[in-house]
Amino acid sequence: MKVILVLGLSFLLMAVETWLKGIVSVSGLLAVVSMACMLKAKCVPEVSKRLSEKFGKLWLAAEVVLFVLVGAAVDIRYTASAGASALLMIGIALLFRAAGVFLCMAGTQLNKKERLFCVIAYLPKATVQAAIGSVPLSLGLPCGQLVLSVAVLAILVTAPIGAIGMDKTYRRLLVHEGGAAGENPGA
Repeated sequence: MKVILVLGLSFLLMAVETWLKGIVSVSGLLAVVSMACMLKAKCVPEVSKRLSEKFGKLWLAAEVVLFVLVGAAVDIRYTASAGASALLMIGIALLFRAAGVFLCMAGTQLNKKERLFCVIAYLPKATVQAAIGSVPLSLGLPCGQLVLSVAVLAILVTAPIGAIGMDKTYRRLLVHEGGAAGENPGA
């Protein structure tokens, strides 16, 4: 019942943004995030945890729908026409992302190997690209197909690199906290 109420209120807040457009500036997404923060702060921790788990399960289904809809909207011809310049742009964006991750890790107790693993773990880009990559297309902008195609290309390039990178490096870069015999806990 609580999940239905929170979900319903979230949809209502998103609708309020549309209803008040041109009258008052309201951000439905900001309102939903604020509501979630208030629920987390004011709810009993067990209730907050259960709600989070239930929304996590809902997200599994919503994520599939999101990626199917994005995939259906992509025109592969635009992806091919973007070519090397799109790959270069994605590479440069990943360098900035890596620098940002390193900056965020400054002041933490993580060692260099753990920080490197964090950079690798943040390489995959998918959900945000899938969610906002189609916005220019839906707004009718001339660059809409190209933006969506590059967003999908970023997903196709970074997801496997990140997944393979994490799988191949976690044993060398991370140390299990329980520390099995013979492991170097300071590595």
